[in-house]
Amino acid sequence: MSLRLAYNTNGTQNHRLEDALELIAEAGYDGVALTLDVHHLDPFAPNLQARAAELSRRLTRLNLGCVIETGARYLLDPRAKHEPTLVTPNAAGRARRVDFLCRAIDVAAICGAEAVSLWAGVARVQRATAWPWLVAGLREVLEHARRCEVTVAVEPEPGMLIDTVDDFECLAGEIEGLTLALDTGHCLVTGEHDPAAAVHRFAGRLGTVAIEDMRRGEHLHLPFGEGDMDVAAVLGALEEIGFGGLVCVELSRDSHRAHTMVAEAYAALRAATAAPRGRAAAG
Repeated sequence: MSLRLAYNTNGTQNHRLEDALELIAEAGYDGVALTLDVHHLDPFAPNLQARAAELSRRLTRLNLGCVIETGARYLLDPRAKHEPTLVTPNAAGRARRVDFLCRAIDVAAICGAEAVSLWAGVARVQRATAWPWLVAGLREVLEHARRCEVTVAVEPEPGMLIDTVDDFECLAGEIEGLTLALDTGHCLVTGEHDPAAAVHRFAGRLGTVAIEDMRRGEHLHLPFGEGDMDVAAVLGALEEIGFGGLVCVELSRDSHRAHTMVAEAYAALRAATAAPRGRAAAG
């Protein structure tokens, strides 16, 4: 398999990080998508730099590449999922999100991560009000990323201010230096583009890619074979564009069976590379 595969630690939440990394490496993956969280390299706990340096050494020993993910549910607020964000009405909350993202960039720099993936957040005010907050926050984050020589990738997330790849394109037109964190399953949710067609459309602007199964119109991450994703077509498209970054499996709702799911997902992806490829619909 020429593609480089990774597994997201948000799908190993019942395992210690060191154990999760062992499972991922033993299954044959080339990397890990590390979701910083209270139990997996908490960025607000003491000695972050030292802990990140130890993680870097562990990744090297296991021969794993890395992408840093920032989608932890309750890391910043134990009472509100994913809050605060870059579009939270409270300025102090937005500043806390910026601080978190900069900490993620610091970890990425220490670990030599390929990208830091982030999303906009749910807008609880009018789009015209939230958009400048997003742009201002991202510019601050990107300034830090440039100093650290780290790639920032924005992930369109259904229901958030940036929820489609077309929204990303608008945002990238205002902010130089952004790459796309393409979750191919989200294309099935929003219906804006066929997943494989989206890969071709944004070739050259992809910072990282996520893959899982999903049903059309339903934002639910599913194991391969349980949804509508033409996995073979997506993997084929990524090979055709020569994508060299990590392709990350995201199955956050399957942590309770990560001891088997990590390997099963890898086997499913290997099988998909040998399957006939569907034609990508026009984007």
